[in-house]
Amino acid sequence: MVGGALLDNLAKPTQLLVARRSAPEQLAGLWEFPGGKVEAGETPEAALARELVEELGVSVELGTELKAAHAHGWPLNDRASMRVYFGQISAGQPQPLEDHDELRWMPLSAPEAILALPWIPADLPIVRALLATLGAVVGEGAGLGSHPSVANSKSGNC
Repeated sequence: MVGGALLDNLAKPTQLLVARRSAPEQLAGLWEFPGGKVEAGETPEAALARELVEELGVSVELGTELKAAHAHGWPLNDRASMRVYFGQISAGQPQPLEDHDELRWMPLSAPEAILALPWIPADLPIVRALLATLGAVVGEGAGLGSHPSVANSKSGNC
């Protein structure tokens, strides 16, 4: 699985885009990072780019991956894990096209409001890590850079 931590600006982020699930029924009404499954033969970065077009109707510039404690990503359950990448919308206006009924830009200056949303339980540790990472980035003005695999995939090398 892959998820996108979409920011208003990779270099100087001030807002995070979150998505509320509409399906399946057991997840409806809970918030998450948009994304989805990696298909056979796909890189995680290519899968995320495809999923964001399908779910939100946007193209993205991917930044760095949010570091997880495990090499395979953030555990979601006994069988699946998720890799989360920072990203910035490069084309299109985000719309809840598939599996979501609402999108919301949340200010990073109010982390308590982000944490107060009813998140999918497996995503909450990711949200906390993301806010800790962004707190350091926002405080230092370091930015989250472009992901080299995405740059390579644009030229067909990935």
